[in-house]
Amino acid sequence: MSKKWGVRGILLYILFGLLMFAYLFYWADHTIPESLRGSVADPSTFMTERELVLSEEYSKIRYLLSLLSTPYEWLFYLLVLVTGASLLMEKSAEKISKYHAVQSAVYVFYLSILSFIAIFPFQYLSHRFSVEYGISNQTFSAWMKDEMLDFWLGFLTTFIIVAAIYWLMKKSPKRWWLYAWLFFVPYATFFVFIQPIVIDPLYNDFMSLQDKELEKEILQLADQADIPAEHVYQVNMSEETNAMNAYVNGIGASSRIVLWDTTLQQLSKDEILVIMAHEMAHYVKKHLYFGLAGYLGLSLVGLWILSKLVKRWGEQYKDTLKISGWNRLSSLPLLFALLSFMLFAASPISNAVSRYSEASADQYALELTKDPDAAISTFQKLTKAGLSQVQPPLLIKWFYYTHPTMLERLIMIQDFRTSEN
Repeated sequence: MSKKWGVRGILLYILFGLLMFAYLFYWADHTIPESLRGSVADPSTFMTERELVLSEEYSKIRYLLSLLSTPYEWLFYLLVLVTGASLLMEKSAEKISKYHAVQSAVYVFYLSILSFIAIFPFQYLSHRFSVEYGISNQTFSAWMKDEMLDFWLGFLTTFIIVAAIYWLMKKSPKRWWLYAWLFFVPYATFFVFIQPIVIDPLYNDFMSLQDKELEKEILQLADQADIPAEHVYQVNMSEETNAMNAYVNGIGASSRIVLWDTTLQQLSKDEILVIMAHEMAHYVKKHLYFGLAGYLGLSLVGLWILSKLVKRWGEQYKDTLKISGWNRLSSLPLLFALLSFMLFAASPISNAVSRYSEASADQYALELTKDPDAAISTFQKLTKAGLSQVQPPLLIKWFYYTHPTMLERLIMIQDFRTSEN
């Protein structure tokens, strides 16, 4: 039975891959409506013919890798289970130490190594294509350095969570999900707090905005929005990418408004102010706090559902999945696969909520700056720099877009400009 599950999983994945390839390269419609031809949302009005071709090629490749990577993760976890690899790793961890924390660390390390090796081809292809299409200029050695940093940070955080969850599973088989959530709330909040000041600087150099005149204007804009901002930060990203970005992260005293140096290099002052106004909207409208609260609320429901599924599947398919028990370390791939599937299934809803927040931030930025022309040129330049499609396929929008499409954003700005005139 285990072998059949593995073979079926592989065949289903191949079939899914062929369907997604056909969808992206032959079936999906990404053309803009005829009524918008020649408008500010028409990429042919602000992109060269070469850029349009590259955008279509790169988008299809990037979307295909994204669509294939998630079910590939599920297949990986299935094969780790049905081949008995998970049970072997558990037994090895138990031989090394009798202490639960050490066993958890050893098992998570084994699984992390296997996962890194299995997923590396997708990671490498994504990096390689971004370099070939001029999005990234990061060298392979610099990219591998970041990958190694990701590995060790991932291992550390996963070990802490896994050790806590499986200890709770044994101590309270019926209510472990509730206690895990109570542990997760301060853990997640603490992680959001320390990310801007501890985690992010491990990858890039952050500093106060060097253009003091620009910083003064940004702070004046913040004052108009009643934001108690004292500094704007810039981060050195030009050694890695040609794309542009700006963001707000952290909570409370760790909150930061950050600009990529590529954004500073490629946008005008007025365009940068539009982006800053957008990021300030997240602060004014408390999107970070609402997002964290919503995430914690959904995680409570998710953990409850996960507890039911992992127990039921772990008991019903114990022999097929080759695990020693639903609340033993060998069941971790099952737990991860179920969690990944649940997150993927919920992504259309969570992405829709995120797109709504981002659209409201766009609207706020327009109302604050009163400069729709700068907003239009900003999003057009962002589209060119990232070789993005203004109208992505519907499945891509549902499952991967946390922001409105460029078509939607440019239409909204055009409507705002029309209403103002």
